[in-house]
Amino acid sequence: MKYLVSWTYRYAGSAADIEKNLPRGLEVFSRWTPAASTKYLQFLGRLDEQGGFAVIETDNPNDLTDAPSKFGPWAEYQIFPVADIAEAMQGLQQGVEFRGSIS
Repeated sequence: MKYLVSWTYRYAGSAADIEKNLPRGLEVFSRWTPAASTKYLQFLGRLDEQGGFAVIETDNPNDLTDAPSKFGPWAEYQIFPVADIAEAMQGLQQGVEFRGSIS
């Protein structure tokens, strides 16, 4: 199954506080590797430096707790199960057909 993971950085405190905390977050990230059972199809950083996105494929949704558990002090995460658009449209079509069958 595919998941879209979105994160927003937790910029808190003064500019000096943020400047002091960024190196620690970057050091932790430099030593991190994704869970072996996950496949990162896309790993993207926002150009405004406010967060990023990843499209991850895994059979075990518990694997998705890896990054939030390790980077929670620096980022807030949202995780959405997703499907390719053709598959998602099939579900919408089935809903339309079902509602149309009810008079």
